[in-house]
Amino acid sequence: MPDLEAALRARRGCAFVPYVTGGFPGVDAPLLRALQGAGADALEVGIPFSDPVMDGGVIQEASRVAIESGAHPSEIISTVAEAALRIPVALMTYVNPVYRRGFQAFLQEAQAAGVAGVIVPDLPIDEADAWIDACAAHGIAPVQLAAPGTEPERLVRIARASRGFIYCVATYGVTGARDTLARTARELVERLRPVTDVPLLVGVGVGTPAQATEVAGFADGAIVGSALMKYMLDDDRDGLIRLAERFRAALPTG
Repeated sequence: MPDLEAALRARRGCAFVPYVTGGFPGVDAPLLRALQGAGADALEVGIPFSDPVMDGGVIQEASRVAIESGAHPSEIISTVAEAALRIPVALMTYVNPVYRRGFQAFLQEAQAAGVAGVIVPDLPIDEADAWIDACAAHGIAPVQLAAPGTEPERLVRIARASRGFIYCVATYGVTGARDTLARTARELVERLRPVTDVPLLVGVGVGTPAQATEVAGFADGAIVGSALMKYMLDDDRDGLIRLAERFRAALPTG
């Protein structure tokens, strides 16, 4: 299992982390390998849930299609195992599917598949102790999210609990492309720098290669989801890979 934090620290320049919705038709092991080939430093693979509170229209629709196509967490985790990537993979899901399976069973399956981290955006830090301990027992990074406007004391708690990287939510609201990168992204990263040395990656609203280049000026990596998954909704797998290559080219490598 590639170590998530070590891989991101080793990246000279700015890391590129694409997100794809697991279980969506065509999001298979060859696609994950193609994203690796396009220059991804790590991948996020979503386990869809019927009430994706963090996600905007594109990911909501992708989740709906995946669920109606019969997506199951175990099958998505098996896809990660089948891909056998050299780069680390983080699962992104919601707390309900994790609770339903049970922390230990979920993490055991993820560990066996080579998953390096898990992101659970609707599990607040105040209620995450048992989850964080279970992740540590299985060698999986419990990636935490930090949002604009978070109080200083809470931000410190999030930073101390984070492993792998901190998912810095660029703006208020749900995932999806924006015309401009919110200034709150830089402000959040600058607030986190003094309290952690964990890599700081910016997501939510990074919709163009130019915005990713802007992120590279202050953060350790850019997470891109909706801009890529829109191509899958349009049944344009090749377009997704071409855009991923453009994002990688827009980010400095050293």
